[in-house]
Order: sequence, then C-alpha cells, then structure tokens
Amino acid sequence: MAREIKGIITAVVTPFDEDENINEDAFRTIIRYLIGQGVHGLFPVGSQGEFFALSKEERKRLMGVAVEEAGGKVFVMPNTGGIATRDCIELSQHAEKIGADAVSMMTPFFIKPSQEELYQHFKAVCSSVSIPVLAYNNPERSGGVMLNLDTLVRLSQELPNFAGIKDSSGDMTILGEIIRRTPPDFKVFVGRDSMIFAALMYGASGAVAASSNVAAKLVLGIYDAVHNGEYEKAKELQRKLAPIRIAFSLGSFPVVMKEALNMIGLPAGKCRKPILPISEDAKAELRKILTNAGVL
Repeated sequence: MAREIKGIITAVVTPFDEDENINEDAFRTIIRYLIGQGVHGLFPVGSQGEFFALSKEERKRLMGVAVEEAGGKVFVMPNTGGIATRDCIELSQHAEKIGADAVSMMTPFFIKPSQEELYQHFKAVCSSVSIPVLAYNNPERSGGVMLNLDTLVRLSQELPNFAGIKDSSGDMTILGEIIRRTPPDFKVFVGRDSMIFAALMYGASGAVAASSNVAAKLVLGIYDAVHNGEYEKAKELQRKLAPIRIAFSLGSFPVVMKEALNMIGLPAGKCRKPILPISEDAKAELRKILTNAGVL
C-alpha cells in the first residue's frame, strides 16, 4: 500500500442544497474540517454518504472532490459497492484512476447472492484494479447479505489486493473471528462506533466512524489512548461517545448525523427524500446529547 490504511476513517456525509442537488462547496468545507480535526482517512459515498441515492456520475464526482481536497494529507477510500459486478468494476477503476488510495466495496443488496457468487464478484473487482480492495459487510443495510468467514479467508489468501474489511455487523464474535482467521496484514475496521474500544483491543486496524463527523476528537482519543496503553481513558471516552451513536435512532438513517453537523455549524443540509428531517423534539434531544458529549 502506498499509504498505510489504518486508524480513524470518517464516513463522510454528502451535503445537498434545498433542491436536493449536491452542494460541492459544502462537501469541500466538511472534508477540510475533518482533515483539520486530525482524522486519518475519508470514506466518501458510503452508507452515511447516501450512495444509494446517488447516480454513478455523482459518486464519481464526489470521489474526485474527496481525493482533490485530501491532497495526500489523509488517505481516501471510497465505497464502490453496488448490485452489479460491472458497475462495481467501473467505479473501482475510476477510483484508482483519480488517485484514491483504496476502495471499500459493500456487498450487493436487494438480491441474495450465494457465497460463491460473492467470491466471484469480489475476485472480478480485485482483478480489475491494483489498489487495495476492502470488503464492506453491512447486513442490516443489505438484506442480510454478507461475506462469511470462509469466503473472507479464501479471498484474503488468493487475491493479493484483497486487503481488508469494514465490518458493520455489530457482532463482536464475527469481528474477532475475522481478525483471528485472516492474515496478520489483513485490515479489519469496525463499522459500529459503539464498539471501537472493544475492536481495537481485539486487534482491529481502526474504525470507519460516522460519529467522527461531529466528534472526531472523541473518536481519535479512543484510538490514541488504546495505542498508548491508556485503557481506562479509552473506556471512558468510549462511554462518552456511546450516546452519539445511540442517537442515530432519533430519525431515519442517515439523517441524524447531518442534523448534528448542521448544529455544530457545518453545511450538511438535508437528506434526499424520502428521508425527512427529524422532529423538533428529536432535535432538542440530539442537541442535549451533543452538549453532554462536549461537542456543542
């Protein structure tokens, strides 16, 4: 890898204006803010970035803006996942062409491929690019579709650039088994912000954390404390972060993180419909949570 993929990676939101058009200036502003906060990497056009509501051309454009704004200061790892293999290849090749450091590819959704079909899907994408490809298991958002342990091990052993996984299963046993059964240099990132401390203690490479959009110092603090051997400090920071992750339930995913960004003065805007803004009561509760966490 040209730049080591590890640490705290922010799942960047995609800002929209009042007409639901991409607000590129706002996207640049948020990326500059995140880099200034010290995050190690950017994960654009993922679930938090509403990739499901974006056209292929919009996803490509946002990848390019992220790489441009990062300017080599942090690594960029866009989500190039989709339903059809040919689309994932096209997006992954585009990411490599524009200078992304790696790609993370969510499993197909709506359909329910077998493990052999998933193996062939990831193999085709890995064979189409030279940059690292990381899987992205998010069964809650993909109708239960995910790479199982045997398929992950097979891919990690047979494909040199199948380099890791973002695991958003929320299952610590699964995450632990991935770490145990894959090669030592296989990068395992936890995708549940409430599990960062536990995952790091188990040997994870880092976290892809939506909450680091608004609470980067807290999330980075957990990572730094663990690596400095300050485990009690890390636990306390994880406890402080937990209510922000739990606050995701105040609205339909992924609106809450956008509401939080708006509250701290960053131009995240709204989600594309059918997702609507949260209620005034929910906003009041979110503001209280952010204040108690020291974000506001």
